[in-house]
Amino acid sequence: MSAEILDGKAAAARLRQSVATGVARRTGGGGRPPGLAVVLVGDNPASQVYVRKKRAQCEEVGMLSRAYDLPGDADQERLLALVDELNADPAIDGILVQLPLPPHMEAQSVIDRIDPAKDVDGFHPVNMGRLALKLPGLRSCTPHGVMKLLEDAGIALAGRDAVIVGQSNIVGRPMALELLNARCTVTICHSRTRDLEARVRGADLVVAAVGRPGFIPGDWIQEGAVVVDVGINRLDSGKLTGDVDFDSARERAGWITPVPGGVGPMTVATLLANTLDAAEARDPL
Repeated sequence: MSAEILDGKAAAARLRQSVATGVARRTGGGGRPPGLAVVLVGDNPASQVYVRKKRAQCEEVGMLSRAYDLPGDADQERLLALVDELNADPAIDGILVQLPLPPHMEAQSVIDRIDPAKDVDGFHPVNMGRLALKLPGLRSCTPHGVMKLLEDAGIALAGRDAVIVGQSNIVGRPMALELLNARCTVTICHSRTRDLEARVRGADLVVAAVGRPGFIPGDWIQEGAVVVDVGINRLDSGKLTGDVDFDSARERAGWITPVPGGVGPMTVATLLANTLDAAEARDPL
């Protein structure tokens, strides 16, 4: 068996086109374009790359894009004051503060300060709580992007035994809620999980999100399973690789995401979709 590739680039392009159509419908009907503010603190190279992609794609679909770059030594009060300004700005529907923040800043306090109606990253406790209650509002971009990717591929989820390796607030926990809401039976694994291999072997849907290259060997993957690799790791050679050993896993899986080109493009496209949703909820035509 050789798995079918879950092509995130192609699925993201289709999602962006859908968003662009929605934006054009708003502006063509006399409405204002959705507005996204992206805040970057410091000069983390990876963050700069991600932010450039987000800003460029925002403009491609016809949205208002505003960039706010603060120096790495800016204090937290300055960042919180900027968030307050953006919360009050009627032209801004989505606020994204790029993580990670510098060590002297406390990320959760910043997330909590964002208006939940403008929290297009889906990290605010209100939005996480709504997802837990099966009343989703703005949903975390990476897990929601995974769900859109699986939907785009026509993969049925109800009844699957899903294992998530990683319990972060950004991916693991909201991913578990997304899959639970899709009627999967969900197990979250972490550093204290006993016999991780057995749990992965028993899953017909595996989501890997630990940030360790090749952490999950291919021979752990059940024949025909769906494998979603959220990890993105840069090796000393400069090559990007995921948390799953792709070549060996591909020989066993039914579907698998590549790294790069799998989940990553969907995360950015879903951010745009969230921004359009936020605009339509705040300012319907």
